[in-house]
Amino acid sequence: MPSQGEGPVARLPRALLFDVDGTLADTERDGHRVAFNRAFTEAGLDWEWDVPLYGELLAVTGGKERMRHYVDRHRPDQRRQDLDDLIVRLHAAKTRHYTALVGAAGIPLRPGVRRLLDEARTRGVLLAIVTTTTADNVVSLLQHALPRGADRWFAVIGAGDVVARKKPAPDIYDYVLERLGVPASECIAFEDSENGLRSARAAGLTTVVTITDYSQTHDFTGAALVLDHLGEPGQPCHPLSGGAVLNGATYVDLAVLGRLLPGTL
Repeated sequence: MPSQGEGPVARLPRALLFDVDGTLADTERDGHRVAFNRAFTEAGLDWEWDVPLYGELLAVTGGKERMRHYVDRHRPDQRRQDLDDLIVRLHAAKTRHYTALVGAAGIPLRPGVRRLLDEARTRGVLLAIVTTTTADNVVSLLQHALPRGADRWFAVIGAGDVVARKKPAPDIYDYVLERLGVPASECIAFEDSENGLRSARAAGLTTVVTITDYSQTHDFTGAALVLDHLGEPGQPCHPLSGGAVLNGATYVDLAVLGRLLPGTL
């Protein structure tokens, strides 16, 4: 697919780094939330995360951390000596339920994601995953939303507990950048939340944000570009900030991303 905008692409990112939940696909409300609730029911717990409560809990990054926060803030009556072990068991059950949900129904990628992945692969731009969800969840989503073996499209998959500190700490981005061997100044990160943006920016990355229903009220100060989605031919994206870089483009491609790199504009 030809690049948009005027003139040739003078510079390309060397790598694109993608968050998963909310960024590659809108997995939170009808995927992870439902899986958590099924795990709670299976364990005989009366915990129930409705849509508004889950939106609040998403301010805490990491599923195990989210459950602990829920108990501390909403269910102090559920504090128990074996809480750490219970959370580990619940998280394993939640992952099992999530992968079953994805396998049964599938969760489509957000607009523009597959197109941009294909363009990057064609142009030799590296791809990486940078997320706090488990590697099993990532692979399950990729297997059902993309062709078989698509997990191998990504040079690095940074997922789960490979680093001690979760987003908004930069650790997971630092981990992935080190393994890619590419400086942050030559990469673009894609996020959907304030915590994700803070993590990417702390690692020195130019960041594109695609909002979701859950994150539309977040503070995205510091993002290079904020959009409703990446857009498709015939399905234009709508910028919330940084839209001048689109230069008339109606969707985000490598030409647009090249203009975002430090020293380009």
